[in-house]
Amino acid sequence: MGRSSGTRSRPGRLGTALLVGGCVAALGLVPASAVATPGSGVSGTVVAEGTSAGKLKVKTPKGRTDVTFRTITIEPGGSTGWHTHRGQLIAVVKSGTLTRTLDDCAVEVSPAGTSFIEPSGVKHRHVGQNLGSEPVVLWVTYLLPEGSELSDDADAADCGSGK
Repeated sequence: MGRSSGTRSRPGRLGTALLVGGCVAALGLVPASAVATPGSGVSGTVVAEGTSAGKLKVKTPKGRTDVTFRTITIEPGGSTGWHTHRGQLIAVVKSGTLTRTLDDCAVEVSPAGTSFIEPSGVKHRHVGQNLGSEPVVLWVTYLLPEGSELSDDADAADCGSGK
């Protein structure tokens, strides 16, 4: 009746050690399959994969983000036209070779099996071209501010012979 004051007695070190040891021993008896849950009725297909030249720095827009996944095909001799995006894009080149001219007139060539990020904003205008003999197929994930168009037309950069 000495415990009627509402306090609980604490187990001694030996009691704590026995309790912890018992729990560890009990865990050793649990089969591994009880810890994992096998999947059922699920399948997946890799449709495209590519490796980036370096670290990918992904930034989502402030606020709500529209995520769109799109396949784009550029026929030989075709071009996307100069454009910008209001959010970032993550692109994988499924087949062909994409040649992009950037706002500073730098040219980036991305063959099949590569991936890249297109940055957002008017300072990142660019054009994608298929200078090869087979179609370029891109798998693109758009991360755009809610309600944005997939791309916005832009004036061509002045990449004349003076640059």
